[in-house]
Amino acid sequence: MEQELKELFSEAKAAMKKAYAPYSRFTVGAAILTAEGNIFKGCNVENASLGLTSCAERNAIFSAVQQEGKEMKLKAVAIACDNQSGVSPCGACRQVIKEFSDKETVVIYYFNGNFQTKKIAELLPDSFAFES
Repeated sequence: MEQELKELFSEAKAAMKKAYAPYSRFTVGAAILTAEGNIFKGCNVENASLGLTSCAERNAIFSAVQQEGKEMKLKAVAIACDNQSGVSPCGACRQVIKEFSDKETVVIYYFNGNFQTKKIAELLPDSFAFES
């Protein structure tokens, strides 16, 4: 799995280069690996009305759902940015990652000079779940 995660992070770096970030100049790319073995990429897309900005992680996940369907499950998520100190997923992205994850889903990113590999439960320990 380690080699798979390295390749996934490389895909996230490639996606980062397509980000639309004219306001913050903070480009982010994400690559996700689904349980079916497919890779989907996304980048952040800013808007002058900043609340309409969409994160790289969510763009990749939503693309995967559109392609694989509502039963899509994440195996891994990789996030890359152009900031030297790195970035972890925001709260909204953590919740969306959780929505399509199981307890084994891993998230990798570069943060404070180190690569982090964490399970989603570590990043969002008390996540919201809708019980019907």
